[in-house]
Amino acid sequence: MKLKQLLLIVAVSAVSAVSSVWIYSKVVARQHATAFSQSADGKVPANYAGFLDNAANPVGEATDFTKAANAAVPAVVHIKTKIPAKKISNQLPRGKGNGFDDFFDQFFNFGPQIQPEQRASGSGVIISDDGYIVTNNHVISDGGQGVADEITVTLSNKKTYKAKVIGKDASSDIAVLKIDGTGFPFLLYGNSDNVKLGQWVLAIGYPLTLETTVTAGIISAKGRSIGINGRQSENPIESFIQTDAAVNQGNSGGALITTEGQLIGINSAIYAPTGTYAGYSFAIPVNLVKKIVNDLIKFGDVKRPYLGIAADQTRITSTDGAYIGSVAPDGAAANAGLKKGDIIKKINEVNISSWSELQGTVASLNTGDKVSITYKRDGKEFVTNATLKAEQGTYENLAASNLGNVLGADLENLDKKIAQKNEMEGGVLVKKIRTGGPFSKTRMQDGFIITSVNGVEVKNVDELSRAIGGLRGESLNLEGFYDGYDGMYRYPVNLQLEDE
Repeated sequence: MKLKQLLLIVAVSAVSAVSSVWIYSKVVARQHATAFSQSADGKVPANYAGFLDNAANPVGEATDFTKAANAAVPAVVHIKTKIPAKKISNQLPRGKGNGFDDFFDQFFNFGPQIQPEQRASGSGVIISDDGYIVTNNHVISDGGQGVADEITVTLSNKKTYKAKVIGKDASSDIAVLKIDGTGFPFLLYGNSDNVKLGQWVLAIGYPLTLETTVTAGIISAKGRSIGINGRQSENPIESFIQTDAAVNQGNSGGALITTEGQLIGINSAIYAPTGTYAGYSFAIPVNLVKKIVNDLIKFGDVKRPYLGIAADQTRITSTDGAYIGSVAPDGAAANAGLKKGDIIKKINEVNISSWSELQGTVASLNTGDKVSITYKRDGKEFVTNATLKAEQGTYENLAASNLGNVLGADLENLDKKIAQKNEMEGGVLVKKIRTGGPFSKTRMQDGFIITSVNGVEVKNVDELSRAIGGLRGESLNLEGFYDGYDGMYRYPVNLQLEDE
């Protein structure tokens, strides 16, 4: 009797379990499916992220880095530089420093100091079988506007060569070297416009005095501007590819490649409050690199193309396009019908989501190139064509009468006798710096004589007005001297001009 009861209980339990599964599959699962797709009549909603597009093969093959790494390592080189010891002087003209500095200079009679020999290292990428190498400008720099006295290149096979500087461009932080020989391994250019967020990449270089090192990461952002090239250039160009591949000191100038082994960037900077890798690294996109390299090899300098527009400084960080703040009347953009307030969305077929992306895209093109520009005006989208020019164009002059108020200083034309004594054709005397103005936030002192703005010579207040009026959207660097003191001085000025 007990056995029959036990068998009955087991049978009832089995029937209950089967029934529950059947009811769930027919009722509950159907409700979930209906809830998921109800907004699209049984289909995946149109605004769904699209991950299920690959649901038929949810688990892809493992990414293989070995072939790309082995192919690229021989083409990435170790660059070492040496700068001999030299005498330096960081003194300001007497009376132009603070009182404490002047006291020590007079009491101890400090003279020129000795800067010890400096050695540094970085990375580079061979781009041709006859020994052309691309690297960063800051890798081969002497710390100023020049280059290191001695530059050597060591390949992964330990062979070392003396390198010659073919050309350099501080604005983009690119330099081209040449070593003698043929048959060198080299990397093929990829297309940086085609890289996608989340794409696997490899960084290859010589970090922290180590031998060739390969690290992996993904593309975490495009078109980044971090303000680092402004340290060495008055007109910086930044549109970095951001990755989370580990990059440290010494990686500068090295390769960022795809898993197919194509070069898509030159590693240039790290975001590192501690001085070492802290999560993100930045590479110059190869499409920009190609343009700079070709110009440096062919001309010795960069032939930069211009649209003839300046950024809307109030929307400089916008990520929905490049906002135009002003248009040069004689520039390429004006000829194409663009106006202040327009938002550039595409150059040719390249999407533009920020001002830095626009800069990088235009800088990768050539003077005379005809480009298609997609832009928005009053909420509507339009397409126009422009021919890039070799000159940016001239902007509306900043009124000379208002110049002193804008800069925060009393200005006057340099006295002709003082100009002749200093063998200058002219200049602008900063007679008195006003408290709270842009000049007061620099180390500039009363009596400074301005002779150039971003490399453009100025001989009077009117020329200074025109020069500054044409630099909307750019950083401002003033160069000049103090009467009675040796040397030239440069002061960066944070100046944002509004259109009148």
